[in-house]
Amino acid sequence: MSDSSRISLFAVVAAALLALALAFMAVSIKTGLLQFRDADRVVSVKGLAEREVEADLALWPINFTVLGDGLDALQSDIETQQNLIRSFLLLKGFAESDLQLAMPKITDQHANLYGSNMPPQRYRAEVTVLVRTGNIEQIKSGMQSVGELVKSGVALTQSYEHQPQFIFTQLNSIKPEMIALATQEARAAADQFARDAGAEVGSIRRASQGYFSIEDVDPYTPEIKKVRVVTSVDYILR
Repeated sequence: MSDSSRISLFAVVAAALLALALAFMAVSIKTGLLQFRDADRVVSVKGLAEREVEADLALWPINFTVLGDGLDALQSDIETQQNLIRSFLLLKGFAESDLQLAMPKITDQHANLYGSNMPPQRYRAEVTVLVRTGNIEQIKSGMQSVGELVKSGVALTQSYEHQPQFIFTQLNSIKPEMIALATQEARAAADQFARDAGAEVGSIRRASQGYFSIEDVDPYTPEIKKVRVVTSVDYILR
C-alpha cells in the first residue's frame, strides 16, 4: 500500500470516529436537556393519614411512702402496705401475674442535716407496685376505687413520674395501610396541582416517609390515641 493510500485510509477512519463522537455528544446533550427540563417540572406534595386507636396496654404505678426510725420496722411497714395493695388489686380482679413489686427507694433523712431542720423520723421509703395489663377497663375501674387504699392506711403519693400510662403497641399492624392512605392523599394533591397548571402527573422522582406519631386524643381520655404519619412525594409533571 502506498503512502498516499495509507493517509487516505487514516483520514477516513478519523472522520468516522469524529462523526461517532459528535453523535454521542449530541445524544448526551439531548438527554441532559430532557433531564434538566424534567427537573424544572416537579411538584412536591405531602399526604397525611390519621387514625384513632384504643390503647392495648396499661401501666399503673401505685406509689406509697413509709417513714420510720429503724430499718427493721421500716421493712415491716413496707410489707404490710404492699400486702394491702396486693389484696386490693386481687379483689378488683387483677391476676398475680399483673403485679410487679419494685425495689424500695430508702433515704436517710438525717444524713448531712443538723439542728432544728432534722426530720422527726430518720428513714423514708418510697415504694412502687406496678400493675401491667392489657385490660384497660379494669385499670380505669381500679383507679376510680383507689380511695379504698387510702382508707385502709396506705400513704399513697402522687408525682409526674408515677402517672398511669396507656400504650398502643400494635403500630406495625396498621403501618402499611396508613402509608398507602398518605401516599394516596399526596397523589390527589399532585393531580389537583397538575390540573390547575395544565399538566399531567408523571412518575415519582423522590419519596420519603415521615415518622409515625402517637398522641392522646385529649387530656381526658388517654386510653384513646391518635396515630399520624405524613408522606412527602416529588412527582414529575409532563
